[in-house]
Amino acid sequence: MLNIRILVVDDHGTLRKRIADYLRAQEGVEEVAEAANGVEALKCLRESRFDVMITDLVMPLMDGYMLLEELPRQIDPPPKTIVMSALSRDDFVTRAIDLGAVFYMVKPFEPEHLLSHIRDIQEERSVLPQAQAPVKPHVQSLDERLGSLFFTIGIPAHIKGYQFLRCGVKMVIEQPDRINRITKELYPSIARQFGTTASKVERAIRHAIEVAWNRGRVDTLNRAFGCRVCTPEDKPTNGEFIAMLADKMSMERSA
Repeated sequence: MLNIRILVVDDHGTLRKRIADYLRAQEGVEEVAEAANGVEALKCLRESRFDVMITDLVMPLMDGYMLLEELPRQIDPPPKTIVMSALSRDDFVTRAIDLGAVFYMVKPFEPEHLLSHIRDIQEERSVLPQAQAPVKPHVQSLDERLGSLFFTIGIPAHIKGYQFLRCGVKMVIEQPDRINRITKELYPSIARQFGTTASKVERAIRHAIEVAWNRGRVDTLNRAFGCRVCTPEDKPTNGEFIAMLADKMSMERSA
């Protein structure tokens, strides 16, 4: 990428900032601006030129669909647009593509996948013609979905607890009763895979949970689960957290 200018539009301030900060750190990105809704986005686009716009669909004042409709009327030339949304039904996707979006990403997603699409746009590859059949959202693997969720709730990939948590959740999904033998079976099983000890696995997972809590990601976690599962004063145990993640992944897979 070379001197690309990006506008990130989402009313979820924490997620918007995390995406924007990630993109700002990438080589070749000249500017990343932020807007909380379609009205703010159009104001930014009238004041500056952007190559790519990344927008959510559900926002106050002016939603993503209205923004897509207004782009060709108010902005010349309009930026290439990537839609990001938790809405994955075919009719939502088709409408966004019909209104001019070139990619549709289902939340949560890995930031690396977003960057890949931006590179595709910059290199003028993989842009969908209007006559093409409706686009199906990318079906994420379990590792991708876990990685996206960890990114969203603030568990960084470089700490050991990230890998241990992901491994533990996958084990519990495969064999749910393992969560009842977390000390005698789950921790030792994870430890064997990584060449470490069960006690170090336990401490690293506890540290990962504390990192997320210390970053104030409780509201983000509740939003990711679609209900109030935690409070700032009620930090889950390792077992509760793993079980919660495993249940969410299992329900999404069976939906």
